[in-house]
Amino acid sequence: MIAGDVDRTRLAKLFEGTDRTAGMDTVSLGVPQPILDALPEEGIDAGSDMQRVVASWQERINEAIETAESDRDAAGAVADAVEVLEDRHERYDKHVVELRAWGQSPIYAIAWRNLYADLIAQLYDHDELADQMNRERNARIVEDGIRFGE
Repeated sequence: MIAGDVDRTRLAKLFEGTDRTAGMDTVSLGVPQPILDALPEEGIDAGSDMQRVVASWQERINEAIETAESDRDAAGAVADAVEVLEDRHERYDKHVVELRAWGQSPIYAIAWRNLYADLIAQLYDHDELADQMNRERNARIVEDGIRFGE
């Protein structure tokens, strides 16, 4: 072997298993009590709906983490989930304005908007996952290209 050549099999053994998700923890999500407390008394159904939605998101995200072949794949799946949560947050944020314009109470739209924002924050509270998601989202920005003015 010439100096500077890399023994690829030896190098592969050094990094074997470092891309697996064995180290990435699953997430635990919940509906914050202040959001539930802000619902009107007749909003009991909305509170249980929120808890079902959060449980479903937690299950799907954890399944994606557990079945991913690498930490990057897991972070990619969670980044996809964050994008959906951001879209829903924006949708409910627009509903708040529309409901107010029509003179209706936006309390449920506000609660759902705040729930989606909080779920995103809860995902970013997992430090290892947050680092991986940031890398994945930055890679997507570079891959898509930066478009000024959009």
